[in-house]
Amino acid sequence: MTRLPNILKRAGYRTGIIGKLHVDPGASFQFDSRLGNYKDALDMKLVAERVDKFLTQSADQPFFLMVNYTDPHAYRPGGTGSNTIGDWSFRDRVKGIPETLVEPSEKTVLPFQRIDTPEQRKRVAGYYNSVKRMDIGVGMLLENLKRSGHADNTLVIFIGAHGPPFNRGKVTVYEGGLRVPFIVRWPGVSKPMRSSAMVSTVDILPTILDAAGATTDIKRHGRSLRPALADADAAWREYLVGEHHLHGPPWFPQRAIRDARYKLIHNLLADLTKPAGQVDGDIGYTVSREDRYAGTDIRAAFDTFANPPEFELYDLEKDPWEFNNLEGKSEYAEVEARMKDALLAWRQETDDPALDPSFHERVQKDILARVRARRKK
Repeated sequence: MTRLPNILKRAGYRTGIIGKLHVDPGASFQFDSRLGNYKDALDMKLVAERVDKFLTQSADQPFFLMVNYTDPHAYRPGGTGSNTIGDWSFRDRVKGIPETLVEPSEKTVLPFQRIDTPEQRKRVAGYYNSVKRMDIGVGMLLENLKRSGHADNTLVIFIGAHGPPFNRGKVTVYEGGLRVPFIVRWPGVSKPMRSSAMVSTVDILPTILDAAGATTDIKRHGRSLRPALADADAAWREYLVGEHHLHGPPWFPQRAIRDARYKLIHNLLADLTKPAGQVDGDIGYTVSREDRYAGTDIRAAFDTFANPPEFELYDLEKDPWEFNNLEGKSEYAEVEARMKDALLAWRQETDDPALDPSFHERVQKDILARVRARRKK
């Protein structure tokens, strides 16, 4: 099988996972060690203890360990299945962590929303506190590596799964959804720096295989990060592509591509349906309906978020959080055409199943069948 832990297992690595594995079928991932679940990964001290256990059991054997923290994540108090607006919250503290809290202020207004209310400031502060807790947990993990003697021979990759769980963030292909933390520490290769290289999660597999000296004949669309980690000015890719498929009904797939300045979004089914317009109970869209936002670019951006056209085009140099859609404007026609060609080329190169119209029909039927089955339970 071509899954990463399986490849490394064949290369002589001991493999482990702490926290949830959010892919099915989970059994196809051949981890030697599975420690803890979704809820356990909220307890930073417990995660650190399990990392210690894994490292001790690995002894001198090379290892691959995936640690999936639950933070930062919204949750539904009481364990309800509701997605009601405002029904989700954030854990400020878990078992005393963090000791010092981020308080609501003008600094807890998200730049990709610019929605400023006391309630939203509080929600964002809660999100930042869960980020702070996870950051403390990562520090514990790095201390484990140091104590075990592996700090100088272990590649560490830290990445966020998606953007913040707020409207125009998570489950979108806006910058608020795609721009995630991506930190790499590769002893003997990386240098302390911040790079503007347009790296992607497709680069993770080639990087790990490079570090491990492992081989596989699977087709790859990324490349090892080694050059970009050694030189902040290393030549990298011209275009960066992002995708969104599904986070529950309705089926509203999106594709996006950007270069150093411009960003094009293709909403594949814009003429047929609309996105859910809601993620984890966020209140952003609802607040944007208030009279004080009428006629503003904030209202316009949330209108586009809830009812997107087929294409959106943004100048990220002038408009980094995508509030002004330039699609269809004559002065950007050449840019738009170039970006559309580049996106289509990527989709063809990666065998995007959504290029086939019948694929959408099959997915929609499958979603309906799953919803009906769930309702019968």
